[in-house]
Amino acid sequence: MARAFYQARPDDPQGVRVRRRFGWAPYSRGDAADLTGLEDEHLTAPAAGPTPSGAPRGLLAAEIERRRVGPMRDIAATIQPEQDDLVRAPLGTSLCVQGAPGTGKTAVGLHRAAYLLYTHPRRVERGGLLILGPNRAFLAYVAEVLPALGERDVRQTTVEEEVARTVGHRPRAEDTAAAALVKHDARMADVLRRALHTRVTAPTTELVVPDGAYRWRVPADDLAAAVARVRAEAPPYTVGRERVRSRFVRALRDRAERRAGPVGAAWERRVARARPVAELVDACWPRTTPEQVLADVLTDPRDEALAPAERAAIRWTRPPRSYRSARWTPADLLLLDELAALLERPAGYGHIVVDEAQDLSPMQCRAVARRTAASGSLTVLGDLAQGTTPWAARDWRDHLAHLGRPDARITALTAGYRVPGPVVDLANRLLDTLDVAVPPARSVRRDGEVGVRRVPDLAAAVVDAVRAALDREGSIGVITPDDAYDELRGALAAAGLATGHPGDAAAGAPRVTVVPVGLAKGLEYDHVVLAEPAAVVDAETRGAHRLYVALTRAVSRLEVLHTRPLPRQLAEPTGAA
Repeated sequence: MARAFYQARPDDPQGVRVRRRFGWAPYSRGDAADLTGLEDEHLTAPAAGPTPSGAPRGLLAAEIERRRVGPMRDIAATIQPEQDDLVRAPLGTSLCVQGAPGTGKTAVGLHRAAYLLYTHPRRVERGGLLILGPNRAFLAYVAEVLPALGERDVRQTTVEEEVARTVGHRPRAEDTAAAALVKHDARMADVLRRALHTRVTAPTTELVVPDGAYRWRVPADDLAAAVARVRAEAPPYTVGRERVRSRFVRALRDRAERRAGPVGAAWERRVARARPVAELVDACWPRTTPEQVLADVLTDPRDEALAPAERAAIRWTRPPRSYRSARWTPADLLLLDELAALLERPAGYGHIVVDEAQDLSPMQCRAVARRTAASGSLTVLGDLAQGTTPWAARDWRDHLAHLGRPDARITALTAGYRVPGPVVDLANRLLDTLDVAVPPARSVRRDGEVGVRRVPDLAAAVVDAVRAALDREGSIGVITPDDAYDELRGALAAAGLATGHPGDAAAGAPRVTVVPVGLAKGLEYDHVVLAEPAAVVDAETRGAHRLYVALTRAVSRLEVLHTRPLPRQLAEPTGAA
């Protein structure tokens, strides 16, 4: 019944003639006295003529346009047919949702997680379900959606935190920008694999194992052939080491049985532990750890897959005395995670939801792919236009290949239900400069306000704009260039205006949140005050993408304040003051 309610359309009513919605007082538990209204949507043409279609109206429009205060809530009341199709996709189907701002891609991903847990509880719970978000502020914002849908035992974390938990290290150093670019590059996977397997060498001497009155001998050529066969099988490094030991023991057993008849399992165990066998295995396939291998790579990078400048960028300027005392960077943890998987393949989750996936680097994508079980699936959510990292994706097919699901189904959501039309229209002006092929966003809402003002004093103008916004209902987000965050938050504090941190969902949190533009992704506020867009663009290579993100955080009103000339695309007439 729920499927038909959400998926029925005038051109495909699925047996539904009338869809009725009820309005309830806030926080109602369904008491009759809390019923505020109802409305009927006719999906089949009544006698008087066809039902008009267009933007949502009445109760549905009111829910879409409601004030944004506190954490994100579920979208059960407003889910649309194209969103419900994605929510109910089969468990084994991997999806990629290219979602323009305000299209509800995050809510779709969370509802899909709840739907899969409800529909396939044993299969999903057996492998586990993982939600990966871009940062802690975002996770705090969405943390209550799944519990509100009845699902509490779902791990919600970031790629960085998940990797740190797995490798058992915390970042204690920072890379230069040049070093981070190299370490996040997909070529590092091959560099690490080669660095690990160069430790494997072919035996050059025969193996001699005493056994009572006999000495069993295996020629060096036979031993080298056994090692070569194991290498060709490409098992995890640790598995390969034990496989080599097993092949050496088998060669000894064959010789023993040809001379003295069958030998038992006890004989094989004893020979496998014999010192000559152990020493030869250690010599040709030595024990190692991810930390040892990575320390060797960073101390003296030699792999010619990297250019000389790239090798210089990642080389330690002051190598630690031992890998045990190394101070690892966030990118190093990804490399350790890659090496750990080369040593021993990890178990994977049954389903993973990855939000803001366009910002993942190839090496981060590989870390996600390793955590997906062979029979597991992914829900990949993102917007190429909002890619803000130096390694952000420009094409979903390439990105999905790094995620291990190159044939995932790609669907574009372009109809925005939360961001008003005037805000979307302003943001769409930037699309031609972003070097990504995405369809322009469109909004079903034509309400909303946009104001663009040049001001003589930015801090004073921000204070005045916040004071004016406080006279209205709803949340207020002040989005600042990263290097202006402290100054503008200080100006608001000096004016006696309390402000909160991004993602702060605690009861009684201030209505005003000051957000550095680097943390704005995924958040939304009724009223957004955006300070100095030119500084946002100039701060980094992908500054225009960050500005696109900042412009689309408003769900009612957007006020752009600037002292410097606007970026060219925004300087066109807006019809606003």
